[in-house]
Amino acid sequence: MRLYTDIDYFYRAPVFPLVEAVNGLVRDLVRAKLEESGGDWSSFALGASETLVTKADIDALEGKILATGYRFSFSSNASARDRPEIYKSTEAADNYGGAAFAHPDAPTGPPDEGGRELRGCGDNVVRRNGNIVGIARYVRTSEQVIDYMRNGVPAGTIAVIDDSGGTLTAPIIEQFTAVICAGGTVRSHLGILTREFGIPCLMNAKLSGVQDGDRVEVEVSAPAKTAEAYQTGQEMKANIWRLPQ
Repeated sequence: MRLYTDIDYFYRAPVFPLVEAVNGLVRDLVRAKLEESGGDWSSFALGASETLVTKADIDALEGKILATGYRFSFSSNASARDRPEIYKSTEAADNYGGAAFAHPDAPTGPPDEGGRELRGCGDNVVRRNGNIVGIARYVRTSEQVIDYMRNGVPAGTIAVIDDSGGTLTAPIIEQFTAVICAGGTVRSHLGILTREFGIPCLMNAKLSGVQDGDRVEVEVSAPAKTAEAYQTGQEMKANIWRLPQ
């Protein structure tokens, strides 16, 4: 572990409670290890800290942070705050959980002969032989992720997340049947991650009228969007349909 050589970093005014909690615990650890080293700050930060600060120390620090009860809800809800026009919901919901996206540019249409209602589109990451059918579940809070980690992700889950949700859902992403992300591109971190895990995924999705628990079909048989298509502005959309319940 490489510690910051700028010790003033730890004394800057905290922006969020979690940052304050982490910085306080790190300051205490650094102070104790510096005294234990018996040397000056430079020799400690550039050498002695590599052996004096152990994995057990960091594990203990992490345990104390988790024990405070803080969760990473600020970062997990960043997209909804920064881009409210994209992530506005058709219904009220606590902490953004379970509410349906209502993107103003989402393509929609009446039911076709099979009863499918067009409810959006996105950029396909990897082309598949057939489409994916499953249950749309909005995953937008750390509490949801913790519950899924403890109890498992329900079978057939097509996770609907915003563009800060890739990091939020990373611990459970391999359990999803598919992912619909309302941001990013096929070359974003989430696009790369789902490609490596072999999970069908649509990025930069425009979705409207899909509620949590709806049965949906995702057109992952559509051509995968290319870098050239992004550069030239070429549309290569994969559709999202809501199916009869």
